[in-house]
Amino acid sequence: MKHLDDLGDVRGKRVLVRSDLNVPLDGDRITDDGRIRASVPTIRTLLDAGARVLVTAHLGRPQGAPDPSYSLAPVAARLGELLGTDVAFATDTVGESAQQTVAGLADGQVAVLENVRFNEGETSKDDAVRGAFADQLAGLADLFVSDGFGVVHRKQASVYDVAERLPSAMGGLVATEIDVLRRLTEDPERPYVVVLGGSKVSDKLGVIDNLLGKADKLLIGGGMVFTFLKAQGHEVGTSLLEADQLDTCRRYLQRAEESGVEILLPTDVVVAPEFKADAPATVVAADAIPADQMGLDIGPDSAKAFAAALADARTVFWNGPMGVFEFDAFAGGTRAVAEALTGIDGLSVVGGGDSAAAVRTLGFDEAAFGHISTGGGASLEYLEGKRLPGIDVLS
Repeated sequence: MKHLDDLGDVRGKRVLVRSDLNVPLDGDRITDDGRIRASVPTIRTLLDAGARVLVTAHLGRPQGAPDPSYSLAPVAARLGELLGTDVAFATDTVGESAQQTVAGLADGQVAVLENVRFNEGETSKDDAVRGAFADQLAGLADLFVSDGFGVVHRKQASVYDVAERLPSAMGGLVATEIDVLRRLTEDPERPYVVVLGGSKVSDKLGVIDNLLGKADKLLIGGGMVFTFLKAQGHEVGTSLLEADQLDTCRRYLQRAEESGVEILLPTDVVVAPEFKADAPATVVAADAIPADQMGLDIGPDSAKAFAAALADARTVFWNGPMGVFEFDAFAGGTRAVAEALTGIDGLSVVGGGDSAAAVRTLGFDEAAFGHISTGGGASLEYLEGKRLPGIDVLS
């Protein structure tokens, strides 16, 4: 696959960069700019080389039509601050504003196009509709750089179809992500420990299935753990539960035992009567959750056990918080896992999404981790053994 250097001299060339700028907003205030910061190195490299850079990206799910609440205008402003240069902003994706904005760029200048999902062609399942939109995007540029790792698992116009229409390469962010994921799946250094959390078992089925044959230990927390506890016959109260996955969890537990992979479940949990930041928190044994309480974090004993299980690991992949880390009373488990990862003598990978947000929210230095992914869904699909259309098209 081609990298930036393989594109040759880009001075004066219009380079369309697909970035992942899907950041959380509170009104027009960006609450976590991690993905914008991650996009900067590739854009800066192209600008320094004299390219005319057009950044395309999505924000949220605006259903194929303009929606002011999903505008990339605040993101473009923040990108300009991080780059230390003016960033032009087109108020549409491929229309008159986009065309005029691109025409006005000089060498070493950058513009952001409005939310690519404001056009229904971006996510259309119809190849012809998606292709027609890709033709318009490609018509704005001479070259294409795929640098939005968070969307490479999607067969969408600005990810897949444009790459078929222009000379293309992967950006530095995507190249780094793929390299790290290969290290997790191709002869990882051992002991290899996988930590999974988040709300749903169903979101992680493929990963569990694939990594049961690769990891030495699997640590499970977050909302998904209650389906495992229920599968063992325990009361889980009003906690999150996927009843249709109980048999699957039983099979995983049995398979792990037969294959010698240790699955570590919490022995205690923090419960509360309702999902609120100020709800009274109580620590109970994992097999003694009251019927009128919900589990919102792994307990302190479990947090210590998880940290101990990570202490001698040489490779760690973590995806999904251990509890509702946004609420102080239920952040202890997630904090303990993050803290343990900062001491890993080897490769520690924070698998994007809520895990990456937790690291930043809880005040950890990002440099203390081996790698913080920008694409939770893409990382998981790679670890499931699935093909990623946005990567395959670059081959």
